[in-house]
This record gives sequence, C-alpha cells and structure tokens, in this order.
Amino acid sequence: MVTMLLPLVLCLTLPVFFLFFIQHLRAFKKPPLPPGPKGLPIIGNLHKLDNSILCMQLWHLSKKYGPIFSLQLGLRKTIVISSPKLAKEVLKNHDLEFSGRPKLLPQQKLSYNGSEIVFSPYNEYWREMRKICVAHIFSSKRVSSFSSIRKFEVKQMIKTISGHASSSGVTNLSELLISLSSTIICRVAFGRRYEDEGSERSRFHGLLNELQVLMGTFFISDFIPFTGWIDKLKGLHARLERNFKELDKFYQEVIDEHMDPNRQHAEEQDMVDVLLQLKNDRSLSIDLTYDHIKGVLMNILAAGTDTTAATSVWAMTALVKNPRVMKKVQEEVRNVGGTKDFLDEDDIQKLPYFKAMIKETLRLHLPGPLLVPRESTEECIVDGYRIPAKTIVYVNAWVIQRDPEVWKNPEEFCPERFLDSAIDYRGQDFELIPFGAGRRICPGILMAAVTLELVLANLLHSFDWELPQGIVKEDIDFEVLPGITQHKKNHLCLCAKTRSHI
Repeated sequence: MVTMLLPLVLCLTLPVFFLFFIQHLRAFKKPPLPPGPKGLPIIGNLHKLDNSILCMQLWHLSKKYGPIFSLQLGLRKTIVISSPKLAKEVLKNHDLEFSGRPKLLPQQKLSYNGSEIVFSPYNEYWREMRKICVAHIFSSKRVSSFSSIRKFEVKQMIKTISGHASSSGVTNLSELLISLSSTIICRVAFGRRYEDEGSERSRFHGLLNELQVLMGTFFISDFIPFTGWIDKLKGLHARLERNFKELDKFYQEVIDEHMDPNRQHAEEQDMVDVLLQLKNDRSLSIDLTYDHIKGVLMNILAAGTDTTAATSVWAMTALVKNPRVMKKVQEEVRNVGGTKDFLDEDDIQKLPYFKAMIKETLRLHLPGPLLVPRESTEECIVDGYRIPAKTIVYVNAWVIQRDPEVWKNPEEFCPERFLDSAIDYRGQDFELIPFGAGRRICPGILMAAVTLELVLANLLHSFDWELPQGIVKEDIDFEVLPGITQHKKNHLCLCAKTRSHI
C-alpha cells in the first residue's frame, strides 16, 4: 500500500517544493536592502534616535554606512539619503515613486487628514490642490501684489531699530525678525496683523509655537501602532487635540471675518479672500471645503513664519562672525542704494554678491535640515539597492549642502563660491535643496525669497552693526533649538548704528 501511495505523494509534494525553491531563488536574486545598523526586535533603531538632533545623528550614521542607508523605525522601513547624486536619483529620476508622504499622527491631525498640499498623499486631489496654490496663492503675480505689505512692515521694523540706535540700546534681532515675518504672513494670508493687539498677539504666537512643536514631536504609535497608550500616558494626544481645536477656532474666526458682508475690503485680496472666492465659484475639478481652506492656512502658517525669520537671523549671525563678508556685502548694497532711505525689490536684483550671500546662508543654515519625509509608493531600485513600497525616505539636506566632494572648505562662510556658479536653490541643482525638489518642492519659494531679500538688504543698508559691549565675535554661537525649523538657541542681540546720511 505504501509503495502504491509513494508516486502519488511525490506528485503532490514535488510541485510545492519546486515552487518554494523558485520563490527563494527569486528572493535570493533580488537586490539587497541598503546597509544600516542592526535594530532590536519590534522597536528597531528607535531607541538610538533623538528627534531634536536627528540630522546630526543621521550624518554620523552616513559616515559609517554610506550615502544611502536603512533604518528600522519600529515596524516601518526607512532609508536616509545623504549625497547630491542620490538626492537627484530620489527627487528627480524616481520622483514619482517617492512622491508619497508617510502618515504621521500630528501632521495628519493638524492638516485635517492631509486636506492641503504638504502632507496630503500623492493623488489626484493633491495634484489639483497644488495647481490651485501655484496658480492662485503663490504665483509671481500674487506675490508681487503683496509688495506694498512687505515694504510697509520692513519700514516699520527699520523705524523700531532706529529708535534703539538713537538711545544706544540693544536690538534683539531674533525676536524682532520673528515678529516681522509672522506679521507679513498674517497680513498676506489673513488680511490683518496681530502684533498691535496684546491678548490676540499672545494667543496667536502661542498657537503658532505649539503648532511648530507638535509638528516635530515624536509619537511612538506612528512607528509601533499598538503603543498608542504610551503617547496618551505622556499627554501627547490631549495636547495635540487641544492645539487642533484652538487652531480650528482661530481659522474659523478668520473665515467668518472674511465672510462678514460689512467687512472693509483691502485693495488687494489676501489668501483667504482668494480661497473663499474659489470655493464659491465652483469652477474647480474638486469642491473646496472649509477644511481644505484651513489645511492650506496651516501650511502657510507653519512654513511661512519660522523659516524666513530663522534664515534672516542665521544670515546676520554669519555676517557678524565674518566681518570681511559683512563689509563687502554692505558696500555693494550701499553703492546701489545710494542716498535712498529704503531699498525696494527692484534695487535688490542689482546685487550679485548680496544674492550670493543669501545662497551661502541657505547652504550652511537652512531652516529645515531634513526635508519633509517622503514615502515610496511602489518598490524601486536606488543605487543598486531595493527600496520596498511604503518605505519612509529622509533626505538629509544639512549633510548634502556640506558635502566636501562638492563644496570646497564646506564649513567656511564664503559667498564668493556662488559668484561664478549657476547653482541655485530652486530645485534643479541637488547640491543646494533647502526648499526640496521635484513634485513636492515647496511652492512658496518665491514668497520666501523676496521677503528674505527685502529684510536683509535693508538691515544692511540702513545700519552698521556692532556687538554689545563686552561681547566679541567668538562669543556668538551657532547652537540650535530642537524642532522642525532650526532656530538659533541663543538670541542674536546687536547694537545698530544709524548711517549718518539716513
């Protein structure tokens, strides 16, 4: 009986063994995953990472494992890109495959489940929302329409500093520039300024600061789903819910103000006006809701205030630390400005060394050292390594922009490196990507650039800058605060001296 059954058993089992062998042979032939540090069961490498210094930790790991390496963050596969060549491969050659966004709890909650353009998954909705924002919110025409607002607010700042100068006082540039950038954003987005309204000012800045902190807060349940109780125990869920409700109330108040038939309209539409008009026109391929509008307002607040202020502070810090560059850039600015009391945006286009200084600041002191993480939508091959679908991708721009194979003396603040160089920060040169690149590049580059240039040009044109008594340039540090935007940890306080002819 056994002899009779043997052929039947072989006929049934051999195909199974054959298929099993073929599958393992295919797996064996697959390209390997990128190298990386070994992790512990379940938590992977999570226990080794500190979100407040993540870009530095990833830099040290890249020196050991190479410009592309992998991490296991809980149950989520992750890769880190640390060279211009591989940034180009990910953000250009494989841009479509890496166009997704990982779903992380704080970002999803505060963006109304991705009802905007930064944290939305890559799909037809995202493409339509991006078209709306590029065509109607961040277009060159719209940015130009806000020039009078930028000019007025920068002039107000110059007046404030002049008051400090006349009394030989010290100017806290960190506080002043954060106040300026948030005021400009509030006026172009909401049509009003909050700086003159005591309690409203405090409320607005409190909401904004908490938004920024939560955006960079690590929720362990994003990486190990069954550990949500830990986040709740730490009070993170309650804190996130509270900030969301307060921001939602704030956005709704702004929308209600704009819908008030008795509201006095400014000459130029602000961003809320534009979005409400698009919602009412119903001429779009998607039906805009109030949640969509609120999501876009969150993008504008989160990305538009801190980044410009932080970059302005870093630029002035670098100039104070490098008197040679300060002298050279001020000479150029003042030669063009002449006896004017204010440089306008047209004047700034005639300042090549100043523009080079801006690029050098963005290279060394980019406000976001890690680009907003992406997620692979399908499996692909990068640099000979297999990247599975649903892999989180970090691009470490901080490291890329200090790559010694690309930049001579990369730690030196030297604007001259850009004078005879075509390298720019608009997403085509992967050595310099402070705003990202590809499909998901920041759409607000133009708005950020013109504001940054106007602020810095007039600070340099109107005043000579000195360190407070008892402070030398070696005392000025480059320490940063933790968070998604790199702010200077210790405030930059300087003494302004008004130029004699102004």
